[in-house]
Amino acid sequence: MADVKFAASPTVYLLASRRNGTLYTGVTSDLVSRVHMHRGGLLPGFTRNYRVKRLVWFEAHSTIEAAILREKRIKKWNRSWKLELIESSNPDWNDLAEALGFEPLD
Repeated sequence: MADVKFAASPTVYLLASRRNGTLYTGVTSDLVSRVHMHRGGLLPGFTRNYRVKRLVWFEAHSTIEAAILREKRIKKWNRSWKLELIESSNPDWNDLAEALGFEPLD
């Protein structure tokens, strides 16, 4: 699932504070830059306030419109569906940002 070549594509992603912790669903056209912002606390709001930094799932799309539509659908899902989505491809809740060149989180 995690493939570095998709990092600059329109992407839907899920961040978590820890395994089964607080979740955040987002969309971006540049995953590496967006993860950098989240991890550095550069974006004010939810992810900075709740320390949600671990990239646990992402999905590339061919257009930003498709990515936005998918993000909106996932945001409406109940928590258990989001957990199933993460665990279907990342059962150990590994930080996928490490495969994009980021240092491990503490």
